[in-house]
Amino acid sequence: MTASPLTEILALNRFDASRTDGFPEELAERVQRRSATFGASSVLFYEQPIEMVRAEGAYMYGADGRRYLDVYNNVPSVGHCHPRVVEAISRQAAAINIHTRYLTRIVETYSERLLATFPAPLSNLVMTCTGSESNDLAMRIARTGSGAEGFIVTEAAYHGNTALVTEISPSALKTRKPAAFVRTVPAPAGDDDPSTVGARFAADVEAAIADLNREGLGVAALVVDSIFSSDGIYADPAGFLRPAVEAVRRAGGVFIADEVQPGFGRTGSGLWGFSRHGVVPDIVTMGKPMGNGFPMGGVVTRPELLEKFCAETGYFNTFGGNPVAAAAGLAVLDVIADEGLTENAATVGFHLAEGLRALKDRHAAIGGVRGAGLFIGLDFIAPEGGGPDTQLATHVINEMKKNGILIGAAGKYGATLKIRPPLCFSKADADQVVETLSGILGNR
Repeated sequence: MTASPLTEILALNRFDASRTDGFPEELAERVQRRSATFGASSVLFYEQPIEMVRAEGAYMYGADGRRYLDVYNNVPSVGHCHPRVVEAISRQAAAINIHTRYLTRIVETYSERLLATFPAPLSNLVMTCTGSESNDLAMRIARTGSGAEGFIVTEAAYHGNTALVTEISPSALKTRKPAAFVRTVPAPAGDDDPSTVGARFAADVEAAIADLNREGLGVAALVVDSIFSSDGIYADPAGFLRPAVEAVRRAGGVFIADEVQPGFGRTGSGLWGFSRHGVVPDIVTMGKPMGNGFPMGGVVTRPELLEKFCAETGYFNTFGGNPVAAAAGLAVLDVIADEGLTENAATVGFHLAEGLRALKDRHAAIGGVRGAGLFIGLDFIAPEGGGPDTQLATHVINEMKKNGILIGAAGKYGATLKIRPPLCFSKADADQVVETLSGILGNR
């Protein structure tokens, strides 16, 4: 088994709609209906798609009654259909849900609660409806604040799907490179010598800065998902981001921390992934996990950056920060605190990572195991030369599904298991993942 070329993000475990031979008649019919209405934009997962009908906690249930352990979805961050979040949404929807032109107490309460979790300079919140919209707005604020046009991202980054944000999402581009105002840098891998990760990443960023300046674009921002999710999950050593952030600020740019995936306690060391690195971003973006899947997003920034942007642009958002979204978000913050989910991410994540590292000693196909809290990446490597083994990753994903576990892939070549379950994940759930993966690798 060998590595494939660079892998587009949606292709990592995407269902091929042309391969329905042998499907039950009803399933083949459902797939055809989906393809007929969604057209080329239809994305389903696994070699044989699943019809899901309900979910609870860390589990999802198919139409056939089968239960699946969800190790894939970061969106229902505190657990599928958490009763406190469901109740908060229902209660608020029954009272009022309207656009943001009126004073609404729950919206102000949520804004204050959320901002209280950020370092002091970050004291303004703009609510949006999606993470993509949040990153689009962050890019516009960065350009206005810096007076520059250029952006720096990692080679396999994904930050969303608006026209502007797609340009800083190389993993979403199938047949072309990012726009001329974008420079990409390698992911901050530390497999050889972790002590040099920060210096190497900063050097790559400085080279990108120099190139942007040569082209007369300047540097608006460095944009990173603070655990480098799509690049293959890179969390350590803590603090490695600081030199790169300092280089960007010296060049007149800002640092945008995309917390859509690592935020809200997932890394186990506080609510925000950037806090592990001892840096304070200029702009932070968030998405659907902030409402446990309810469509909401947000941008947190310094008042002077927001004021400069709003002085130039008449920005408003009709439904970002609507009362139902605020109710969902407030319930999520309460659940994280009351159920100790950040601490659970640290404890269970450590237990899971240790179990996976023990597997590495028994299975030569496993390369690196790394991450923080309940966000872990596990590399598959080929026996000849130790390169990324994309085919094995695809095989494991589908075999895990057959064994009742949902999981996905990440990384430049799609050869890294991306492990990011709901934060209510238990040690027993973690043991099930380790035992199932061991059995699959042992049966190759």
